[in-house]
Amino acid sequence: MISSQPHLRTVQVTRYVTPLREGGSLPAIIEADDEFLYVLKFRGAGQGVKALIAELIAGEIARILGLRIPEIVFAHLDPVMSRTEPDEEIQDLLKASGGLNLGLHYLSGAITFDSLVTTVDATLASQIVWLDCLVTNVDRTARNTNMLIWHKELWLIDHGASLYFHHSGQNWQEQSLKPFTQVKDHVLLPQASQLEMVDATYRSVFESPANSSYCISYSQ
Repeated sequence: MISSQPHLRTVQVTRYVTPLREGGSLPAIIEADDEFLYVLKFRGAGQGVKALIAELIAGEIARILGLRIPEIVFAHLDPVMSRTEPDEEIQDLLKASGGLNLGLHYLSGAITFDSLVTTVDATLASQIVWLDCLVTNVDRTARNTNMLIWHKELWLIDHGASLYFHHSGQNWQEQSLKPFTQVKDHVLLPQASQLEMVDATYRSVFESPANSSYCISYSQ
């Protein structure tokens, strides 16, 4: 189980490759100066910076719990890139997203998880359900699983809908005491028969001295 503090890299966006129009916030595949492809989440889109904060916090919590998450990077975007983009909607998005955005390593060749095709073992299903309850992720349903199969392994993506209370101004301390009722729609809930065991294990992770002062470090 991973318990070391992550170090988030910062990359420079060098090329806008293609939009991913199935996402409500119009994410895109971009190339960075390290020559890797990333799925870029824009600060100027939809829910704005708060969705990127949720993506970062939930993703790195998942990683510290040992779950598979594409590498998350800070991605610096120069809005001048909008000048070469013919689509006006994308032009506006690039102009509004100058500065630091969030990128996730692009898992080339990955396929969308289908619960009717792929069976997830009880422990892994319970781990993912536990995570999503912790970060109040409302977006892991049969309609939109936000999971990929890559190299025959299950990867978690798209956590921008997590921590939804910070969009409504709800007090996070009060919210943390309320049951996460939306878990009833979780795509993996029927397989999550090891929740008590996972709860005990994961609570010990957060109570350990190594993680009591957990923080995210990054390079500018």
